[in-house]
Amino acid sequence: MVLFPLTLPFLDYIIQHHTHSPLYKMEFSSFIVNMPIKPMKFSRFFLRFLLIFSITSLNVLTADAFTGTYGVNYGRIADNIPSPQSVVTLLKAAKIKNIRIYDANQDVLKAFKGSGIEIVVGLGNEFLKDISVGEDRAMNWIKENVQPFLPGTPIRGIAVGNEILGGTDVELWEVLLPAVKNVYSALDRLGLTKKVEVSSPHSEAVFANSFPPSLCNFREDILPFMRPLLQFFSETGSPFYINAYPFLAYKSDPEHIDLKYALFQSNPGIYDAKTKLHYSNMFDAQVDAAYAALEKVGFHKMEVIVSETGWASHGDDNEAGATLENARTYNYNLRKKLAKKKGTPYRPKIAVKAYVFALFNENLKPGPTSERNFGLFKADGSISYDIGFTGLVSSSAPSSLLSFKEIGSSCTLVFASCLAILLLVF
Repeated sequence: MVLFPLTLPFLDYIIQHHTHSPLYKMEFSSFIVNMPIKPMKFSRFFLRFLLIFSITSLNVLTADAFTGTYGVNYGRIADNIPSPQSVVTLLKAAKIKNIRIYDANQDVLKAFKGSGIEIVVGLGNEFLKDISVGEDRAMNWIKENVQPFLPGTPIRGIAVGNEILGGTDVELWEVLLPAVKNVYSALDRLGLTKKVEVSSPHSEAVFANSFPPSLCNFREDILPFMRPLLQFFSETGSPFYINAYPFLAYKSDPEHIDLKYALFQSNPGIYDAKTKLHYSNMFDAQVDAAYAALEKVGFHKMEVIVSETGWASHGDDNEAGATLENARTYNYNLRKKLAKKKGTPYRPKIAVKAYVFALFNENLKPGPTSERNFGLFKADGSISYDIGFTGLVSSSAPSSLLSFKEIGSSCTLVFASCLAILLLVF
């Protein structure tokens, strides 16, 4: 960063020429609202440290694997969506800094080189049995799909499988942990474990029940596989990733679930008698249910991150709630919530992080109509509905939400500039 080396000699000049001035004894009482404060002396070392800290903190803000709290899943089961290069342009315009893909497509990884957009790649379910056989299989996969693209393409994680535990293929349950360990071991040998996180996202099917949140626990048949997996992730510092969909919950029981509760709108909410906590939306309840389940098996400190959440804008006749307006309401309110960088009722000090599903409507996805209509954007790159993003195609949807990273960087830069001016003046 050019600013840093240029600033040091400039700072030295300021300190050498101004710290011996009588004005170096700064009367803050005349500078800040005339408050009677004793004159203060600052050493040259302190002034130098203060300015260096304010400048270097600009870089610290970009060090996290998950920048901010908002990300998007970039699915590509479609034959009509924009090219990866156009997607980079789209994401930058929308100020989306985190994505997940479900494979390690090399065209995508090449397109994202130098973009600054952080990526979690997927090691598909179809590879797990082979990868579980030995570390050499994992090493070959990483050398082909991850290592060649670093550091230009910021690959921050490998998701090993997707929704394995709780699925119908029990053989995959058995090979998941060996595959995860082999991937991690291969990364470790390559010196990449501090840069690339290993994880495995789960569906709500891993839980025996999730209402109220405090009573959530893992299914008994899954525990023999889940517990050692969690133990390993606890040792490596990986979070618990959950695919949480209020839409699916509402669709399955619209008669008993308040739509407003699912959409973050004003509603009576629910009360958890055990924790004495009130929940005004289902999303928070689903996240806290995961925390409760983790606690019951001894993982009190593991963070929960939502790897998928979203709302379909269109569906079949029997898919309750799948409308354009509901999708807009859910995703707008979710984005607004995440921008506040706050936690849940049960974990108020841990900012909730989530990846929205999905970037595009994917016209080749199998299943009900809703599966092809989760996109924030249409196939041509225009917005599906207005939640403050800007699409590739001109629209009247300017972004009105400033990311916390931008706010932090701006404030830090202003602070550094003001400090430099103060040093010149005093």
